[in-house]
Amino acid sequence: MKPMAQNLFKSLVSQYRAIIDYPFGILDDELYVLAASDESAVGKYMGELENLIRKDDHIILNRNIAYQPIYIKGKLEFIVYLENTGESSIKLLNILSIAFLNLKKVQDEKLDKTNFIKHLLQDSILPSDIYVKAKELRISTDTKRVVYIVKVSPENAENVYDILYSMYPSKDVDFLVNMDEETIVLVKEMPDSFTQKDIDKVAKTIDNMISSEIMCTSKIGIGSPVDTVREIATSYKEAKIAIEVSKVFDTERDIISYENLGIGRLIYQLPTTLCKKFLDEVFKKDSLEELDDDTINTIHKFFDNSLNISETARKLFIHRNTLVYRLDKIQKNTGLDLREFDDAIIFKIAMMVKKYLSANVIKF
Repeated sequence: MKPMAQNLFKSLVSQYRAIIDYPFGILDDELYVLAASDESAVGKYMGELENLIRKDDHIILNRNIAYQPIYIKGKLEFIVYLENTGESSIKLLNILSIAFLNLKKVQDEKLDKTNFIKHLLQDSILPSDIYVKAKELRISTDTKRVVYIVKVSPENAENVYDILYSMYPSKDVDFLVNMDEETIVLVKEMPDSFTQKDIDKVAKTIDNMISSEIMCTSKIGIGSPVDTVREIATSYKEAKIAIEVSKVFDTERDIISYENLGIGRLIYQLPTTLCKKFLDEVFKKDSLEELDDDTINTIHKFFDNSLNISETARKLFIHRNTLVYRLDKIQKNTGLDLREFDDAIIFKIAMMVKKYLSANVIKF
C-alpha cells in the first residue's frame, strides 16, 4: 500500500475513532496494520490470519475480532477489523469497510488522473487518444492551465512534494506529478481573468513555502498558459526550457518564466556551430578573449545603465574621461563602438553567445 493511501486511511480512522467504542483498523494485503484506532498497533503483523482467509468468506471471526477482507477485481486489497463480534458490531464493520473502500476508489481515481497527466507530459499518449482519455477521467479538456516545474535536490524532494500536495490537494483541478527524483510538476488551473502577475504569484508562493518550511533552495520554471488539455505538454516543455536557459544566462534567479527569457531563449535554440561562426565573424583574431575582467565589468555596467556614459562613470567611481578612454580601447580591439546602439546590440548578443558556448551545450 502506498504511503499516500496509508495517510488517507489514518485520517479516516481518526474521524471514526470518536464515535466507535471498540478498537478497529485496517490491514494491507500482506497482513500488516496500516491504520488503527490504537496507534500502537500500526505496523503490527497479523500472521495468524494467513490460514484463516478464504476468498469466499465475507466475515472472519477469530478471538473476538471480526475481519472483513476487501477484494478488488479478485485481488485482496485490504482487511478491515473490529474487536467485537456482536451483531451490531458486524453491521458497524460493514459500514467501516464501505467507507475504506470508497476512500480507496477515490484515491485510485486520483492516481489514474495523475498517471494520465504524467504520460501527457512525456508525450506518450497518441494525440487522438488525449481527449477520449481525459473525458473518461472527467478531466476538463478546455481549461486554462499553466505548468510549473519545481527542481529540488533529491534528498528534499519527498518533503517538497508533501508541501505542494498540502497546497494543491485537489486532483480534479490541479495536478501534481513526480517526474523523477528531483523534479515535481504542478499543472495549475487558472481563472479566466488571470494575468502574468497571478502566474508569477503561484511560483513565488511555492518558492517561499519551500524556503520557509524546508529551508532549501529550488528552481521553478514556468511555461506559457495554454487553453486545452492537449497543450499541457507544450507548457511543460517551455517550463523545462526556462530552467535550462536560466542555467546559462540567469543562474541567480530562482523563478524563471518562459515568456520572460528574452533573447536568451533564441540563442539557446541555435546550433552551436552557427554560434561559433557568429563569434568568429564579430570578433576577429580572438579580440574578445583579450578583454580583461575590469574591461568586461565596465561593459556590463555600461549596458546596465542604458549606454549612459555619465551614469556609468558615477557607478564605477571613475572620471567620465576614463570611461571614454576605455570605450575607445574596446572599439580599437573589437571594432565595435559600444556608444552606438547597433554595435552595442551586436556586442551584447555576442557576449551571451559566448556564455552559451562556454556552458558546453552541444547542438548541431
